[in-house]
Amino acid sequence: MSSPDKHSCTAFDRQQLIASGKLVDVVRAVKRAIDAGAVGPLLIFDDHSSRQIEIDFRGSVDDVLARLPPDAPPAESARGPGRPKLGVVPREVTLLPRHWDWLGQQPGGASAVLRRLVEQALRGNDAPERARQAMESVDRFMQVMAGDLPGYEEASRALYRGERKRFGTLTAAWPQDVRHHLLQLAAIAWDEQKDAC
Repeated sequence: MSSPDKHSCTAFDRQQLIASGKLVDVVRAVKRAIDAGAVGPLLIFDDHSSRQIEIDFRGSVDDVLARLPPDAPPAESARGPGRPKLGVVPREVTLLPRHWDWLGQQPGGASAVLRRLVEQALRGNDAPERARQAMESVDRFMQVMAGDLPGYEEASRALYRGERKRFGTLTAAWPQDVRHHLLQLAAIAWDEQKDAC
């Protein structure tokens, strides 16, 4: 199972799913639910981290959407000729003279070499970190949405032990929408752990 899109989210009214998808679409659906008399609590979770997203729902749908943080990357500033249009952000890097000497001897210049090194590190060494973050995401969602449900403690232990069948059994009586979302997150976390080994 692949990881969720880093820009997607899921909303619940108590333990019932309202919507899942892009933030703008989910916020519209939640606003409709509020206007229709949803009791709540209404919670929106980032699908990647399971952190709650706080939204100010006062006013019309247009008012609410106008207050959302921009989803697009910041506008690029004017650059000189030849600079790549990759969303490059200039920052200071402090290196020892021998590091600068080595970078100066590499094809493409210091910036290109540093970008390649960072990309290699991201591709090759981040499996344990992704596994940790995925497990924290499951745990965070589970605490908020199922922390007071029967079998929570034992289900949490089964989650961390990687006992898929037992986890499924322990969560079988939980509200369907919460359970479905939780099982999706858990499958991602277990797959990430397997990849990290």
